[in-house]
Amino acid sequence: MSTRKDEPQGMGEVLRQFTQTHKLEKGLDNAKIVTLWAELLGPGVQAYTDSVRLSGTTLHVKLSSSVLREELAYGKESIINMLNEALKKEVIEKIILR
Repeated sequence: MSTRKDEPQGMGEVLRQFTQTHKLEKGLDNAKIVTLWAELLGPGVQAYTDSVRLSGTTLHVKLSSSVLREELAYGKESIINMLNEALKKEVIEKIILR
């Protein structure tokens, strides 16, 4: 049985500890990235995005437009930085566009 702490904790801290204890961070990061992809890259890119998934530190993005795929390939580093900044931690190291 866990012991009760004397000092009150903030809800954010309790949730952070819970997600770390139960190893939920990767799943939450994956869900956040899917949402951020749509928000940060806009509806034009989202319309041609079939799937976005995080595997380890690699983001796999399936696009239905080869032209868009080539266009986004030029800005991979910028996209990685933008998503990591929005997540407030270094989660993505590489993007694979297919």
